[in-house]
Parts: sequence; C-alpha cells; structure tokens
Amino acid sequence: MRSGNDIGHALDIMAAVSKRKFSVSAALTALAMAFLITVGPGPARPQAVELVVVDVATVAKGYRASKLIGTNIRNDKNEQIGELEDIIIGQDQALFAVIQVGGFLGVGGRLAAVPFQSLVLEDGGRRIVLPGATKDTITKLPEFKYGS
Repeated sequence: MRSGNDIGHALDIMAAVSKRKFSVSAALTALAMAFLITVGPGPARPQAVELVVVDVATVAKGYRASKLIGTNIRNDKNEQIGELEDIIIGQDQALFAVIQVGGFLGVGGRLAAVPFQSLVLEDGGRRIVLPGATKDTITKLPEFKYGS
C-alpha cells in the first residue's frame, strides 16, 4: 500500500499536466504513470487453467502404458530384440521407451532409451516393432539408468 505522500505526488503530476495544457494523450500518459506510482505491482495471484475438453471415445482407443510395458519388441525382420521396460515422460513432455535387452525374467538385462515415436505399435499394441534395430545396435546405445 502506498503512503499519502505518494498519492500527493501523483496529484501534483496531474496538476502540472493540466496547468501546462498538454495534449490529451500526454495527460492520459501522465495519469497512467501516476496510477502506476500509487498502486504499484499487486500481489501475485494464481491464474486459472483453461481445461480442454477431449473426445473420450478417441482417448479410449489409445494404448495404455500399463498394457504395453512387458511387451516383446521385435525388429522388422521379426527378430526379438528386447522388452518394453518402461515409458518415460521427459520434462519437456517428450515420450521415451526404455528397452531391456538381454537378461532373464527382468534380471541382468541392459537398459536403453529410444524416442517412443520410433516404435511401431501393431495388432492393438500386442506387437511392438523397432524397425532397423538389432540386439547389437540397442546394446551399443548409452546405458539408461533411472534418476532418483
């Protein structure tokens, strides 16, 4: 909140503007400046989030991450190259697929991450293809480790 001195200062500015017979636009500018001096920035207020209505029937036809995880991943030669271990949403909201290569029953395998859009989902998500990949090419990718 501003003191009485600030309000008096604003009134002085307005009086000076009217005595000098400035143009209307100069008077409005001075009035706006006086208002800003007296009022100052207000407290930060939360902004309302605009919700977007989605077509729930279309969403329901999508793939559930919980159903995709654990699915074998094959290449375009139908060779099994790994298993979909996880789906990660990056801080920029990009999707990544974490693939486990090697190991047995989830133990001893090596993890690698690829962009989710590089996967081809077929047969309602029951078949996942990573075209051009082999176990060897996935193994040569940087090893993925979960952050804390």
